[in-house]
Order: sequence, then C-alpha cells, then structure tokens
Amino acid sequence: MHSEKIALTQTVQKGGCAAKVAATELRRILQQVGFPATHPALLVDGRLFDDAAIYKINETVALVQTLDFFTPIVDTPKLFGEIAAANALSDVYAMGGKPVTAMGILAFPLAAMAEHIIVDVLQGASDKIAEAGANFVGGHSIDDDTLKFGLSVTGFVNPQQVWTNAGAKPGDHLILTKALGTGTLTAAIKRQQLREDDIMEALHSMAAINNAIDCMTPDLQAAVHAATDITGFGFSGHAMQLANASEVTLRIETGELPRFGKTFHCLEQAYLTKAHRTNAEYTAPHIEIASLDELHKLLIHDPQTSGGLLLSVAPEASRAMLQALHTRFKSAAIVGNVLPRQDRAVSFE
Repeated sequence: MHSEKIALTQTVQKGGCAAKVAATELRRILQQVGFPATHPALLVDGRLFDDAAIYKINETVALVQTLDFFTPIVDTPKLFGEIAAANALSDVYAMGGKPVTAMGILAFPLAAMAEHIIVDVLQGASDKIAEAGANFVGGHSIDDDTLKFGLSVTGFVNPQQVWTNAGAKPGDHLILTKALGTGTLTAAIKRQQLREDDIMEALHSMAAINNAIDCMTPDLQAAVHAATDITGFGFSGHAMQLANASEVTLRIETGELPRFGKTFHCLEQAYLTKAHRTNAEYTAPHIEIASLDELHKLLIHDPQTSGGLLLSVAPEASRAMLQALHTRFKSAAIVGNVLPRQDRAVSFE
C-alpha cells in the first residue's frame, strides 16, 4: 500500500481539455504558419479542424493519426490515465476508424511526485488501450514542473468509409452519445466543492471509450454522414465547426441535450473555467442563442473532456442508430437536425 495521497487537480492551474489554447488564439497563430503543400494521399488534414488526419495507403486502408494530452482533470492517478487515454483514442473513433497503436506523451515532476503516481497513470492508460484492442508501443517522457499525459494514436480506416466533419446533409438527424457537464463538474472538484464520489456518473462517462462503430451494422455505419467528438471547445464550438465544414446549419433542441445530474447545480454555483468564456467568444458570431436562458448558454459552452460523439445521421436510420448506440451509450439522444445553410452555423432553440 502507498501511504502518500495526492490530489492531482491541486497540482495544476488548469485541467483536462479546459486547458486547451483558446480556439480564437490558436487560429490566429496557425494562420501565420506556412504549412507545406499536401500530398495527394493526405485525404484529411487540419484545415477544417477535423479530429484526426487521414493518409491513404491503398484502396482499402488509410492511416488515422491523432495526438492529445493534458494536465490532470481528476485527483486519482489511475483514473486520470484512463480518461486521458479514452480522450486520445476518441479522435480515431470520430473518424470512423479503429485504433491500432498508441504512444505515450508524459511530462512528470520527478522531484515532487512519487513514482507510484505515474505507474498508476500509465496503468490506467494501458488498461484503456487494451480495452480498445490497440497496442501500447512506447512513447516519450520529460522531467517537467507539472504532470501532463496523453497519447499519440494511429488507427486504420477504409478510405471509402471515413467519417469527417464535412459531410452533414440537410435533413440529417443529430445524435450526441454522451452527456454534457464535465467542465463544470471537474471545476467543482478542483475547487474542492465536490469529491470524485459525487460525480461518478461523469467519471465513468469520461473513462468510456467512444467505440460507437462496433455498435453499428454496415448499413448504420454508412448512414453516418459526418462526425466529430465534443471536447475542449464545448458542444457549441465543435457543432459550429461541423456546420461550417459541411456548409449547413445545425438546429439544436437545447432541452434535448443530455447532461449529468449535477451539471446545472455546478453551473448555478458558477464553477466555471476560462474555456466557458473563450468558447462563448469563439462561437458568438456564428451561433444563435437568443432564446436560451443563462444555464443553457453555459451548458453549450462547457468544455468537455473525453466527451461524446456528435453524429449527423440519415433521418431514416436515426431511430435504429439510437437503439444500437444505447447498448453502449445510455445517454445517447437525438438533439436536433440539419438544415440548408442559413445566416448562422448553429441555431439553439
């Protein structure tokens, strides 16, 4: 038994996907960088803010490549490893692929933290990678002031069956697979207003891998016209990116958005992150939220860590899709539909 107990969230200023560089700042930086011309085999890159890159190997195999890491969002080391791994693996699932290898990215304060902490983080990640049927093949570590962990993940997908955020069609139904609220709930943990035991529903959700494709028959897989996962830019930001990439407008029935039991309580108590503000600023010119009350405005901007998939699905398949998803994602819900492009990218009603 290890006698030393440490609350990981108290060792960092920002945790999880809420620690992302704000989207407006990131875009400003990237616009100043001269990227090389893309190879013809590169089917998807970062231009439309997709979740991962797709590189075609041959007519039936393409690589899916992604990377994600962050600072602790929970206090328990093994749980942090599980959530960080599930979050990184999610980008491959969001492209319709399956992960095959994962490499760890680890920064760790050797002088300030006991070795067993990082052993637990790595074990949590290893267990989650194994659950996904992938291989933990190595990685890179540095001695740093604060703990950071994540994965670089490579997967495979059929190049004819790639999901991107650019394929949503008017008439499609929108399905969200996980509940919202991880940002405010974990902010309450960091402020020591809640304990992990108080938000087990959200912790289990964050640690759940987004392997939706194994729930689906080939026909259902083909009914997915566009997909993204909901992470640090909130439901509002990722929905906006999907709408803009697809050149459509998303109509969201905001009251249908699934949320965790304590989400509104924590938002009412103003357990917020910087990302609540920056997500609101990022999306303000592009979304319509005039009909929403303050709690629902905060909900859609809440930065998710290891959040759910947002799927744009052919309407005739949406009920069967939801039934299939419920075998693994109990909170999955139809939350809106796709319209031809209007003035705003997303209309919240």
